[in-house]
Amino acid sequence: MENLVAAVILILIVGGAAAYLVKAKRSGVKCVGCPAGGSCSSSRKTKKKKLSGPVLGKKTIKITGMECAHCAQSVTESLNQIEGIRAKVDLSDGKAVVSYDREVEDEVLKAAVEKAGFAVVSITA
Repeated sequence: MENLVAAVILILIVGGAAAYLVKAKRSGVKCVGCPAGGSCSSSRKTKKKKLSGPVLGKKTIKITGMECAHCAQSVTESLNQIEGIRAKVDLSDGKAVVSYDREVEDEVLKAAVEKAGFAVVSITA
C-alpha cells in the first residue's frame, strides 16, 4: 500500500512538471526556469567594455549555476562594473575570461560573480 501511494505521488509530480514544461514551451518561453521569467534573449549583445590602459593579463573564472543567456549577461555586467576589468562570459563552458589593465584581487572577482548569484569554482591566470 505504501509503495502504491509513493508511486501515485511520484506520477503526479512528474506529470505536473511535464505539463508545466509543455505549457511554457507552447507559450514561447525560450528558457524554462530562467530568472528573467524565460524572456531572456541570447541575441542580446553586451556592449564591449574598453580598458583605460594596455591589457596586463587575463584570468579565467570557472563558474557554476549559469543556465541561460540572462545568467551569462548578469555575470558579465557584474564583472564589468569592476574598474580595470573587461569580462567575456562563455555560457557553454561555464567560464568567464577577464582581461585586466591593473592588478585585481581574486576575491574581488569572486565577490562580483557571487553578487550576480553564482558560485566560483576556480580562478586561474
